[in-house]
Amino acid sequence: MFKSYTMKYLGSDLFAGIIVALMSIPISIGYTQVAGLPAVYGLYGSVFPILIFALVSTSPQMVFGVDAAPAALVGGLLANLGYEAYSNEALAIVPVITFYTACWLLLFYVLKAGKFVDFISTPVMGGFISGIACTIILMQIPKLMGSPSGEGELFELIEEIAHASNKINGVSLGLGLATLVIILISKKLVPKFPMAIVVMVLGAILTKSIHLERYGVVMLSKVEPGLPSLVIPDFSAMELKHGLTSSLTIAIVIMAETLLSSNNFALKNGYKLNDNREILAYSAGNFASAFTGCIPVNGSVSRTSIGEQFGSKTKVMSIVAGITMVLILLFGTGFIGYLPVPVLTAIIISALISVVELHLAIKLWKINRTEFMIFMAAFFGVLLLGTLYGVIIGGVLSFVDVIIRAVEPPRGFLGIIPGEEGFYDLDRNRKARPIKNTVIYRFGGNLFFANIKTFCEDIEKSIKGDTKNVIVDAGGISNIDVTAAERLEILCHNMQKQGVDMYLTGHVGAVNDQLRSLEMQHLIESGVVRRTITLALKDAGYHRPYPLEEVERPENNLESIDALQEIEWAFGKDAEDYMEHLTKEYLSRLQASDETTLSGLFEEDVTSTWGKLGLFDEDEFLKRLELHLIDIAKITGRDELTIEELIERRRQKNEEKLKRLNVNAMDILKSHRHYVAEQFKKKHPEEFMHLLEKRQEHIRQLQETDPEAAERWREWYDTDL
Repeated sequence: MFKSYTMKYLGSDLFAGIIVALMSIPISIGYTQVAGLPAVYGLYGSVFPILIFALVSTSPQMVFGVDAAPAALVGGLLANLGYEAYSNEALAIVPVITFYTACWLLLFYVLKAGKFVDFISTPVMGGFISGIACTIILMQIPKLMGSPSGEGELFELIEEIAHASNKINGVSLGLGLATLVIILISKKLVPKFPMAIVVMVLGAILTKSIHLERYGVVMLSKVEPGLPSLVIPDFSAMELKHGLTSSLTIAIVIMAETLLSSNNFALKNGYKLNDNREILAYSAGNFASAFTGCIPVNGSVSRTSIGEQFGSKTKVMSIVAGITMVLILLFGTGFIGYLPVPVLTAIIISALISVVELHLAIKLWKINRTEFMIFMAAFFGVLLLGTLYGVIIGGVLSFVDVIIRAVEPPRGFLGIIPGEEGFYDLDRNRKARPIKNTVIYRFGGNLFFANIKTFCEDIEKSIKGDTKNVIVDAGGISNIDVTAAERLEILCHNMQKQGVDMYLTGHVGAVNDQLRSLEMQHLIESGVVRRTITLALKDAGYHRPYPLEEVERPENNLESIDALQEIEWAFGKDAEDYMEHLTKEYLSRLQASDETTLSGLFEEDVTSTWGKLGLFDEDEFLKRLELHLIDIAKITGRDELTIEELIERRRQKNEEKLKRLNVNAMDILKSHRHYVAEQFKKKHPEEFMHLLEKRQEHIRQLQETDPEAAERWREWYDTDL
């Protein structure tokens, strides 16, 4: 770790480590008391566990220590066993629970359970983390009012907030809210300024000067100086069976919560983790906690967020935090008694607010309602049922999401774009046309028992009275199970009875091996299986240029101006906006360069961003340029008529190329131009009228010098509009 350390990070790591240590004081003390141990054990849990975790972990950011979920579980366990908080029994049992937790985590490491996180999607992870953050915030709210922190899940926390609101300490609430507002405003205005430290120091000064405790403001408990001593867990304090079963839940929560949290930070900041090594680090940290008499520890979202906020880059931050806590225990415990709880609570809440992934929820709401619902289910699972059930719900939802995607894979029907190679989705390319008497169906997933019905129904519904061939583009199929194979055989048989030939094309060879192993080699031998769509069409008696159906394609909801061929395929409903973006980009390039860019209209590549445009795309692009004749003239200093002629010559050149490729494409292009002209006339009436005037002026000038050329241009303009 230190060999590859970059010294430029040292300043931010030192600063962030000190702040994290100071923030750990209220966090660790508060959660340790929730678990039923004296306050000093919270500080002990912020020394050796954090140092050992930092040495073993692969995460440069995650801070380990006393945290909410394990503390709440331990506190609940002690209450169920009937032991009082801070009692000798609690002091004896807690290290045993922590030790068993560390053992479970070690077993998880041996079993390579880190792969668990691979099955957790971003919506589940975001909902889980946001649920934890909101739960901790709700736990902290009563402390702002002068009451103890809350415990339990959402309804219990709301009830405790309601009880706290009946006996609000005004000074405490005012102090906490003022601190929270100051920190949140400073994050917006001066995000790098350590306002949290400033308000904490100001709180201590305020306590010293006017004795806030006289006004009912709760202070942190005083802590005796000194480092933690070695504690050997007393395994006779609880039954082995009970200890193992109760600690299993805690170990699962620690693994799931910390893995999800650390991977979330890793994803956000662009680095990778060794998940299994992380579990080993969790185990090592908990062994350290057990032998100092502390509660189980895990990754802290709030402290990690604080470290990130103040520029932490490496694990040196955690080491600095641990060393700082040693110094505090030796020399600074007297300062702790002057710290007002509402001030420190506000600092914790401000750190947790940034952890709630509201931006992700909004993004999912806009783009994918299913994933938004998954996010919210994970969020409320944690909030309503607790971290453990939140983990279970998240895992189940992730698997359900996988199943849904497998059952409903991307699929569609394909056709031909005249003048272009390949086969195109009919729904995303308005210029694509079905091949006569032929259905080409693309299926984008493996065929198995759960989706074969969808596969068959799609094909059966596509059959019309004149359909003679059904060709399946099976490029996305790499596996077929016995149920799907049997249904496929039945489908082929039914198609034959209707006089329809069916082909399966483009799949990997392993699918053929599976069909043979399922005793369906007759499908291969009879010619149902072909390597490509082209070969299937050839077998059906079709050769290029393929005969196309004469159909009126309805308006597509993915576009408002048609013929955005390649761009339409790439950008879907945003195709028109992207075409306008290309036009503006080209004008910017003109402004930044010389006239050679304008001359480049005769070159093959019109734009640098998208690369070579298709002929239909380019025709659309040039039409948009015509609407900017005035702008181009100002930029280049050229006459508008000269620019108009350059643009139109390029369009005519493309038209000639299209004729050579496929004469049928010209009919489509002409109808397209009329449609585009009408759209431009509606959307840009002034620019459209200016274009007409320039064309008329161009004809008048040619009429004086070359009447034949004038007539040719007039005919071309009439065809265009």
